[in-house]
Amino acid sequence: MNKELERKRLFIFLGITFTISWIPMILLDCSGFKWDGTRPYMESLAGLVMLCPAIAHILTRWLTKEEFAVVGQDSMMLGITFKDKKWKYFLFAMLIPWLITEISCAITLFRYPDVFDADYLSSLGMDSRIAYIYPLVMIINGSVINFAAFGEEFGWRGYMMPKMIKLWGTKPAIIAGGIIWGIWHAPLTVAGHNFGTDYPGFPFVGIAIMCLFCTFIGMMLTYVTIKSGSIWPAAIMHAVTNSKPSVLMCFINNEKLADMIPNSLGMWTGLLIPTVVIGTVCMIMLCKKAND
Repeated sequence: MNKELERKRLFIFLGITFTISWIPMILLDCSGFKWDGTRPYMESLAGLVMLCPAIAHILTRWLTKEEFAVVGQDSMMLGITFKDKKWKYFLFAMLIPWLITEISCAITLFRYPDVFDADYLSSLGMDSRIAYIYPLVMIINGSVINFAAFGEEFGWRGYMMPKMIKLWGTKPAIIAGGIIWGIWHAPLTVAGHNFGTDYPGFPFVGIAIMCLFCTFIGMMLTYVTIKSGSIWPAAIMHAVTNSKPSVLMCFINNEKLADMIPNSLGMWTGLLIPTVVIGTVCMIMLCKKAND
């Protein structure tokens, strides 16, 4: 392996990714754009930055004359195989986000029991029975429809992580990659994405929490990528995570919850706990395999 060339390719990829992602987002931030649901068309436009890592992946391979192999070593990892029980990583990718979201909602209900509302969906004019099929709908939505997440995973797990693991080893690569991924979200965090803008230490605390979250969920995403030899499970997991499948979520009155939590970071405690635990388990399994 030519480490100097791999390092050059990594930095070219990161340079392109941050440039084409941050320039439009910083311009939006400077225009006063806030991710608060009042301008959904602007949020959809900002969501296109999810495709930038994929674009950077392709451009880096082209600029550095790297092969565009679909499968195999140093490939784009676009192949799919269910041999050797690799199907279980696709199942893992679909079900783990559901488990994390349910645990997160359970923690929220434990902390704020008064927000439980058995008739919440009915009050919104929806059939309450939808709660019991909601996770399945969101898993299908994430796996089949909500696939802008492919843009990120084709870049982060399909290009950045293999380079970093070659250069630095599994554990340092996953930690560094998570921090880079979290920092990449900074312009969106400044706009109020995920955390809003009403918390102490805005926006730096939000950026730090995003780095923490990206590091631990990155452990899971890297795990399914390496074990399956494909970026598709990671893309599915990312998309299903964004879809937030949960039965319990359908019984949490968001209006009551907003009145109870001190600021917009309050909901993230419940999400971080299962993410850290499951991510750590995935990291241990990856590092153990790397040392075998």
